[in-house]
Amino acid sequence: MTLRCVILDDYQNVALSQADWSVLAPEVDTVALHNPIQNQDRLVEALMDADIMVIMRERTPITAQLLSRLPKLKLLITSGMRNASIDLAAATAQGITVCGTGSGSDAPVELTWALILGLARHLTVENRSIRNSGPWQSTLGVGLRGKTLGLVGLGKIGEKMALIGQAFGMNVVAWSQNLTAERAAQLKVTLAESKQALLKNSDFVSLHLVLSERSRGIIDADDLACMHPGAFLINTSRAALVDPSALLDALTKQKIAGAGLDVFDLEPLPDNHPYRHLPNVLATPHLGYVTDDNYRIYFNEAIEDIQAFIAGEPVRRLQ
Repeated sequence: MTLRCVILDDYQNVALSQADWSVLAPEVDTVALHNPIQNQDRLVEALMDADIMVIMRERTPITAQLLSRLPKLKLLITSGMRNASIDLAAATAQGITVCGTGSGSDAPVELTWALILGLARHLTVENRSIRNSGPWQSTLGVGLRGKTLGLVGLGKIGEKMALIGQAFGMNVVAWSQNLTAERAAQLKVTLAESKQALLKNSDFVSLHLVLSERSRGIIDADDLACMHPGAFLINTSRAALVDPSALLDALTKQKIAGAGLDVFDLEPLPDNHPYRHLPNVLATPHLGYVTDDNYRIYFNEAIEDIQAFIAGEPVRRLQ
């Protein structure tokens, strides 16, 4: 019997070209869906015949309710090895195997620096002015050398952020709940005395934490109030690390200079959301991991996951 594999949320319509899915034939028939489906009834209709589902990060929540309506589903594969939008307990209870793939850390680091540089040099404003035949030079950029980069989190991505910040001649400080003086010293980074001290003294604050119950909302209104009016906040990790109403208030009232955001509470971002219009927000549509290198990893390893599952020896299991 041929298994049906559905790739969900292939926004760029590239999933089938980033790996050789033909190696799964004739055991597996693979199709890709390109547009986000937010109505659950329509989503169930699109997935009801799927034995295997491949999903991209957290583009579509895989809830217990959705899984209960997909009795044929046997294998669920996510890009990366973490996906907070999957109800793993429900999948386990339903006998669904959940597997992940590798993921490179260079892509989110590169995008974070694109946001920092875009904010510092007002690239959106100046590019829009050129396109609309507006003023020639209307902003004053912020130089990076000598400024302070505050990293909330100094893991794999935070480490690369620190090295690049140092290459720009920035002072790099870091803080997290688990960060040790030894780890900071190893990377020649200053360990902040506290989260508030980091926020108070940083010109650019970049978040690089795994989302957990302990880190959820780790930046709230009081924390944002610690930042000076010329400081920028950059979040390419998870939207839930920051209190959304507090951040919107700080940006609307210009309590901070601006924010570079790649992650949002609701994705795609609603058409009328203030982040689409606020002049001090540089927003990208969750592009942190979206590169050719990462996509090749995701889809080639998804194929490996499927082959291993069919052979009865699942790999990279998440539960």
